[in-house]
Amino acid sequence: MGKEFSRTDRFSQQLQREVAQIIQREIKDPRVVMPTVSDVEVSKDLAYAKVFVTFLNDDADSVKEALKVLNDANGFIRSLLGKRLKARITPNLRFEYDPSLNEGIRMARLVNEATQRDAERKKQSGQTDDE
Repeated sequence: MGKEFSRTDRFSQQLQREVAQIIQREIKDPRVVMPTVSDVEVSKDLAYAKVFVTFLNDDADSVKEALKVLNDANGFIRSLLGKRLKARITPNLRFEYDPSLNEGIRMARLVNEATQRDAERKKQSGQTDDE
């Protein structure tokens, strides 16, 4: 019977929790507004990690600025991670924007609009939901 989770999966989950806590509690820069760590991809040797984040402000300029702040704070975040993680290596972090959350919200809004239009058309044509 094989393992359910590989070592990199477990490590990326732990890294996601720790990085999220560090960003929310320790980064006091006002350009980073409500960051959320949505995923972390770790290399096989655990030396590099891509941290995917989303922000409350989703306009392009504020996202670029917030990513620059986080990537500039890479050394500070790694030093705090090194103290919290029980690992030989603290991975080199690279922060990237994850548009999937905003895309999901946009798609849900489109589906809601389409169902409302369908309901209005049925109402105007005199159909009921039973037909």
